[in-house]
Amino acid sequence: MYQQHFGLREVPFSLTPDTSFFFSNARSQEALNTLLVAARSGEGFIKITGEVGTGKTLLCRKFIATLGENFVTAYIPNPYLEPRTLMLALADELEVTLARDVDQHQLLKSITYRLMELAGQGKQVLLCLDEAQAIPLESLEALRLLTNLETEKRKLLQIVLFGQPELNRHLELDSIRQLAQRITFHYHLGPLTRDDMEYYLAHRLRVAGYGGARLFSRGAIGKLYAASGGIPRLVNIIANKALMLCYGEGRQQVSRRHVKLAAGDTQSGKRAGWRWPWLAGAGLTLLAAACGLTWTLSK
Repeated sequence: MYQQHFGLREVPFSLTPDTSFFFSNARSQEALNTLLVAARSGEGFIKITGEVGTGKTLLCRKFIATLGENFVTAYIPNPYLEPRTLMLALADELEVTLARDVDQHQLLKSITYRLMELAGQGKQVLLCLDEAQAIPLESLEALRLLTNLETEKRKLLQIVLFGQPELNRHLELDSIRQLAQRITFHYHLGPLTRDDMEYYLAHRLRVAGYGGARLFSRGAIGKLYAASGGIPRLVNIIANKALMLCYGEGRQQVSRRHVKLAAGDTQSGKRAGWRWPWLAGAGLTLLAAACGLTWTLSK
């Protein structure tokens, strides 16, 4: 919509977890380093937690992309699956050929054989589970049993859990305390600081091709931080809408007013219960702005 107006190659604040936009500040780099060190150790479970919108999925994809050729990764984005279905998903990720009516014994035997085959090739296998707070407890226990598989040197399968803080409460239950004891590395992702958020905006704009002067005024940045709390997903949503408003007015710099209107639209969308806030109520005004229509905005 507004890319040409601002001299951008692509939309800078998309919600798609594109690894080219990964922001390497001190916290995100520490989280990535923790994952890499843990993966190379080859031991136990790894756990990454963070509130909604703090960048867990993007971190997961960046982690997978950073691993070397000695690693084989299986990625399951929605692990709300009962144990057998979860095992079938793992088998599919590992390219295990199964009979249509395979029973549980043959399923586990086939997965084990594949893991041993990969280990014989010098490969380490990592299973990355996004939204891990949604995994049923019986499926978590099934995963723990899978990590019992090992050679004389190391585990055949290492598991990385990415989840919201509710995951911690699940792991406190007595029924899966053995799994909790096997978590050897963990990291909690927090929101961006105000300074980090300013660098975050500049980073995403630069990756998207922006080469002009300051696009977000200092007042806009202050309001954006107050409205988003430094949560990257909210930063992206509000910043994207603010750019749409700025474009609709034919201006070249996002002001505090643009961000205030964008933030208000996001909040009203939440109250209305819309999944995509800009499609509700005041969001129609933003879309009209993006299409180049004019109207009077309150100062």
